[in-house]
Amino acid sequence: MPFLDAAALKSDYDVIVVGSGAAGGQTAYTLCMEGARVLMLEAGRRYTPEQETPMFQTPDMAPLGGSSTPDKPFGFHDATVDGGWDVPGEPYTLASNERGRDFKWYRARMLGGRTNHWGRLSFRNGPYDFKPRRRDGLGFDWPLGYEDLAPYYDKVEMLIGVYGSRDGLENTPDSPPGVLMPPPAPRVSDRLVQQRAAKLGIPVVAAHRAVLTQRLDAENIPAKLHPGNAHAQAILRKAMQRRAACFWATPCGRGCSIGANYQSTTVHLPPALDTGRLDIVCDAMVHEVELGTDGKARGVRFIDKTSGEQHRVRARAVVLAASACETVRILLNSKSPSFPDGLANSSGKVGRYLMDTVGAGLSGQIPILEDLPPHNEDGADGGHMYVPWWLYQEQAAGKLDFARGYHIEFGGGRTMPGVGTAAGLEWLTGGSYGRSFKQDMRRYYGSFVGFAGRGEMIPNEHSYCEIDPAVRDKWGIPVLRFHWQFSEHETRQAAHMQKTFAQIIEAMGGKVRGEVQADGAKAIEPGGYIIHEVGGAIMGDDPKTSVTDQWCRTWDVDNLYLTDGAVFPSNADKNPTLTIMAVAWRAADRILERMRAREL
Repeated sequence: MPFLDAAALKSDYDVIVVGSGAAGGQTAYTLCMEGARVLMLEAGRRYTPEQETPMFQTPDMAPLGGSSTPDKPFGFHDATVDGGWDVPGEPYTLASNERGRDFKWYRARMLGGRTNHWGRLSFRNGPYDFKPRRRDGLGFDWPLGYEDLAPYYDKVEMLIGVYGSRDGLENTPDSPPGVLMPPPAPRVSDRLVQQRAAKLGIPVVAAHRAVLTQRLDAENIPAKLHPGNAHAQAILRKAMQRRAACFWATPCGRGCSIGANYQSTTVHLPPALDTGRLDIVCDAMVHEVELGTDGKARGVRFIDKTSGEQHRVRARAVVLAASACETVRILLNSKSPSFPDGLANSSGKVGRYLMDTVGAGLSGQIPILEDLPPHNEDGADGGHMYVPWWLYQEQAAGKLDFARGYHIEFGGGRTMPGVGTAAGLEWLTGGSYGRSFKQDMRRYYGSFVGFAGRGEMIPNEHSYCEIDPAVRDKWGIPVLRFHWQFSEHETRQAAHMQKTFAQIIEAMGGKVRGEVQADGAKAIEPGGYIIHEVGGAIMGDDPKTSVTDQWCRTWDVDNLYLTDGAVFPSNADKNPTLTIMAVAWRAADRILERMRAREL
């Protein structure tokens, strides 16, 4: 496989892609499968899920029972390596330490990025989500609509494999027939949530997740994704045949050695490498895009993290897909006489309008789920069902005190216990021990249901990042400084989440654990905590108010593209990864068109 050392780089690349996650993987895949020669630069180490996934290890087999640590915030078995909210030698700073003003920046320093451990919820943005300003006068509209991206949603879903259902709900787009895989059966707790929430007028439907519930249709999908390209079809057919359906063995956050869930490292990169047109350099910390005398990007500069040496590489076009904030950091550090405030920043909008998903949670204990007889609750790790936002009409009528909405993720059941013990039951037992403690563990096991809201944040002038004037990382690269502030739309939304979760728990005959927060500022998770940060280099129709056009091409540099979440002008309540991939595929198609027309 063409993994290269920095010293072995070639000089005839068509495109440099910075980043290897959802955006970088999708961009490189599309380009390579259709004939472009691509160099991918990844800041993290090489990672091989087939060899590194602990498929059958239980928490008790891990240090500390698999509990989280500073370098493994999601537990010992989590797929993330060399990354997290705190990365040694790679600091970032905050403009304020006040409550509600802090921002947590998660980095995944590994091949494949966050796609190795993400939740894999894959929802399409709806028509309202692309034109939110038209509905309520807030934020920004996208310079494209749902109809522009729908064909790319189809392609991505067929390529990566997504399960779900067609429910005909408002602003919750259905995929065309035959695109989605059948969802796994609901668990007992799922069915109870669905039954009781329905009495409150709250819909509960199958979640959409990037997990294979059956083998991919390797005979028919390749021709749909690459019509007229027999070579690409043959490569993709073999790649799809290597992936197996999930057999419910392992939490998805560990990665997957059989390719049953989507990771860039098992879905995008193998076929791209099989074309012979992709070279990958890991441990390559890109810090600057270089311009030629013609005002176009001629390549990038990066530091080989293993040797500390500086390197330059050139190509006909450059694509930044390093994740929203890292892409912004590269742009702001790419200063020149033409761009003293950072590359492609004539609008002054690079770094501005940073967004994350609004998050709040609540859990409860449900007596009706106690002492259930042993039964099979196998299924995909993570949600089988969810609640899409259901109050669009009430919101449009002005009956809510916040704009935009949220969806609800929830989970329960008698699946494999997680880390830790049954300690913490004192709120139910009053503090049992010995034989009574063991009886209580058996009684209450599987009777808990947790709810998490995931809502839309409206971009604002107070949430942005910039270069810290004094702090540098271990390689001497200036770091980001974050400014953050939620508006009342977000905090009121978080309070509404808490109230709704409590209503569902009570409708299930349950008891809420902890306090139901009426103060949304206390309920809301810190910025960055949900790890859905987008924005910072938004797309638009006007070069004076945006950084890229609808094709992700920067207004200021004709051959520089941004294909990650940095280009999002809004952050719908739908998890952003599926939309990132659809946007990246569309942008890569545009790059290919321009190359064929000799515009690049």
